[in-house]
Amino acid sequence: MLRLLLFAGAVLLLTYLLTRLRHARFSQYAHIPQVPNHLIWGHLKIFGELSRRGVPADRHTDAIFEDMRASIGRPSVMFVDLRPVNPPMILVATHDVAEQISKPSKAHAFSVPKSPSLAQMTPMIGAETILRKEGPDWKDVRKRYNPGFTSQNISDLLTTVLDKMDPFCNFLSAFAVTGQEFSLEMLLSNLTFDIIGIVVMDVDLDAQHMNSARQGEIIRLYRELLQTFHGDQSNTPWFLVPLLTLKRQRLAKRVDTLVKKAIERRYLEATKADKENGRSILALSFKEAGELTPQLLADTSAQVRTFMFAGHDTTATTLEWAFYELSRTPRALKAVRDELDSILGPESDPRMIRGILADKGAQVLSRMTYINAVVKETLRLHPPAATARMAPPGSGFTVKVPTGEEYVVDGCILYCCQSIIHRDPNVYGDTADDWVPERWLGEAASSIPPSAWRPFERGPRNCVGLELANLEARVIIAIVARRYDFVKTGLGASVLDEKGRPMLNEKGQYRVKSELYNTLRLTSKPADGTMMKIKLAAES
Repeated sequence: MLRLLLFAGAVLLLTYLLTRLRHARFSQYAHIPQVPNHLIWGHLKIFGELSRRGVPADRHTDAIFEDMRASIGRPSVMFVDLRPVNPPMILVATHDVAEQISKPSKAHAFSVPKSPSLAQMTPMIGAETILRKEGPDWKDVRKRYNPGFTSQNISDLLTTVLDKMDPFCNFLSAFAVTGQEFSLEMLLSNLTFDIIGIVVMDVDLDAQHMNSARQGEIIRLYRELLQTFHGDQSNTPWFLVPLLTLKRQRLAKRVDTLVKKAIERRYLEATKADKENGRSILALSFKEAGELTPQLLADTSAQVRTFMFAGHDTTATTLEWAFYELSRTPRALKAVRDELDSILGPESDPRMIRGILADKGAQVLSRMTYINAVVKETLRLHPPAATARMAPPGSGFTVKVPTGEEYVVDGCILYCCQSIIHRDPNVYGDTADDWVPERWLGEAASSIPPSAWRPFERGPRNCVGLELANLEARVIIAIVARRYDFVKTGLGASVLDEKGRPMLNEKGQYRVKSELYNTLRLTSKPADGTMMKIKLAAES
């Protein structure tokens, strides 16, 4: 009898669980456009199939999502069921829906809250990061750091940025002499690490060395920590990679300790009555800070680590793509050089350009309209990151798509996918997949809705560092673009004619042997580290 009861109970439990599973897979979100779901695997099955079928195999997950979306007619939103690996997700593919998520509302005063999936980045950016704070806590932290990121303060820090350019240019000149292939990603990330260290903490991170053993300890440990997020394990839940998770925690603790020591030193300097506070972002944040309590120290460390990560990563990746696109688009490179000639004169020596920018920085940078268009178009076509939000379950948060349907999406990760939003043919027309800086000039730019360009997100929770990123990008292009010619090797290399010259395609760019593409390494990055050779422009 007991066995019969146990068997009956097991059958009832199994039936209940199966009913719940069927509801979750086939009914709960059936009203939202999606590819066919699988009872056991959800959309993991088709995601895996597309991953294996796709070429190249290590392409960014956004490309796989776009393949899924294309198979059902490219709706404005698409439900993606990756349970139990991840919570249910809504892929947001158009700017008008993304704008509903990023703008403030009665229910969400500072826009829809950030997704809990950001927790996977805790080793990189700390548990107290501004990215994970909500409501008044977020507002207080943003208010504390806003003074350091104002346009005026960023302009005041221009000479600090310029001072870090010498080692970078020296490396480029050395590679021009030897003809050696090098990773532009490595050079640019070292440069932007050095810049962010000085701008944020007034600390020399000593990053600009090709031999990592000569770099500062913070950089060495931080890079080792970054490496643990590369490849397939970037978004893998911790319980599937316990040893890797422990390694991340160990490295994160060591980085945190070093950053806290730097903060304590800067706090002591900032509070000395006889010493000027300085203009670093950290120094300005101390003005209203009061006592450096353990909680404030932990909070400050998290913000510094967040600025270190986002501040070096976005600019380095943007410049990798910008120099690559300029190297294969002769009309654009000529336009950049002509603009610099008209603004700065014919001199192209980096030291001379540094002097001009240090003397007349704000005045000349504001006149670099074509270079600004190059940066803007690069961020459109190759955005380094996206944003993920989540309205609390039961809140009834609803989005309306252009065709008029409304969908309740609370309890789902809302993944606003910039790489798809920025290539919407309804906004950018037939050239949505092409690199065309001219679309941001004159009357052409007025036809693009402001919400359709969102690499730094929009609304109250947009990126606090966008002014710094834009300044860095313009300054580095201004110093480098006329002095050097970049030549891509490997992925994205140009097809050459019988005389060894690159050949133009119908879009005015050099034809390539293979496409350079993004892969996922916590954020989007060119798959091969942007391998290059370089020549002095006068010799090309």
